[in-house]
Amino acid sequence: MLPIVPVQPKRVSEYVAAAGEEAIERLRQAAQPLQGLRVLHVNSTAYGGGVAELLHTHVPLMNDLGIETSWMLVEGSDAFFAVTKAMHNALQGAETPIDEPMRDAYWKRIRDNAREMPRDFDVVLIHDPQPAAMLSVIEDEETRHGTWIWRCHIDLSAPYHLVWEFFEPIVNRFDAAIFTAEEYVQPGVGVPVRAFIPPSIDPLSPKNAPMREAAWQAVVEPFGVDPDRPLISQVSRFDPWKDPLGVIDAYRLVRREVPEVQLVMVGSLAHDDPEGMRYLDLTAEHAANDPDIHLLTNLDGVGDSAVNAFQRASDVIVQKSLREGFGLVVAEGMWKWKPVVGGDVGGIRLQIEDGVSGFLVDGVGECAERVIELLRDPERARAMGEAGRERVRERFLSLREIEDTLRLIGGLTT
Repeated sequence: MLPIVPVQPKRVSEYVAAAGEEAIERLRQAAQPLQGLRVLHVNSTAYGGGVAELLHTHVPLMNDLGIETSWMLVEGSDAFFAVTKAMHNALQGAETPIDEPMRDAYWKRIRDNAREMPRDFDVVLIHDPQPAAMLSVIEDEETRHGTWIWRCHIDLSAPYHLVWEFFEPIVNRFDAAIFTAEEYVQPGVGVPVRAFIPPSIDPLSPKNAPMREAAWQAVVEPFGVDPDRPLISQVSRFDPWKDPLGVIDAYRLVRREVPEVQLVMVGSLAHDDPEGMRYLDLTAEHAANDPDIHLLTNLDGVGDSAVNAFQRASDVIVQKSLREGFGLVVAEGMWKWKPVVGGDVGGIRLQIEDGVSGFLVDGVGECAERVIELLRDPERARAMGEAGRERVRERFLSLREIEDTLRLIGGLTT
């Protein structure tokens, strides 16, 4: 059987203070017709990246709502994850070819995983490209059971055509597909039902829970960060789409105007992202031993609570993505009353109201200009932080995303 991810129990009732009574009641109403339904989530990693974060919240809360929910992982070799990373990049538009040996490596692991997958679930939610082809294998070898939904967390609007030709028949086997936004959908997606559900953050997770100033200071200082000096942070995988080199270039422009500024870049190195270490090395080379640039990962002991601390210590949070499925870290920063300067791409546009709850920017120069503006005008930064916090509370908390997903499942199964 595929590996099962253990999750800590959570209670919907614990979210009243953060989300409000009305959100709790709507969620319970959406769950009521689905009592006893057996739901399986499948993805490729239990840590690192937004999908794993979502599932550590969604799975226990769905169980608390009376829906029997499990989470399993596909298993893969380094070769398999090298292929799926290349596929991930190509589906977001990079001209990254997938040759025949790579396809063979992919299909071999997919077949192995499909043989280990249970067949007794009523609903299967497959997350992102890595495990998507398991449905193809199961349907080709037997009569499949249940309703299958593909959850696409990336921007699929302009994929590299040679890889899309390979992937299109895989996607179109599903009963439904969930996208972050309508503009992310490739016209060739021909599933019977398409839903548009933005991701969300868990306000009670270690990454987002309330933290006293003394607590976050005690976390950041041992890493060499001075809490009395201005701080910019970006929390992301070390990945070319997150543009860490551009973040450093923007920081250097900011430093010309604000010489005392510091930069922290925090990223998780996940086992399904073989490019991560290589791009971390490139980022370190670009930082050129600047003592005020701090590059940190989970290998340095920087977990969710430490990310929380660094975001709370920041004066401005940056998410300078070049392509972005959603970017949960934007909502995380806004939830902590911080102004966020984000790339004018993908799901970042859904979160930031430009000039109200943050800034949307194109390029290194504009990013630096907006950061300087916020560092020089603390009152405006504070007002943006307040607006961002309220926007997240209304639109981007976990209960709303789970409610939307349950209403989709209800429409497909009842």
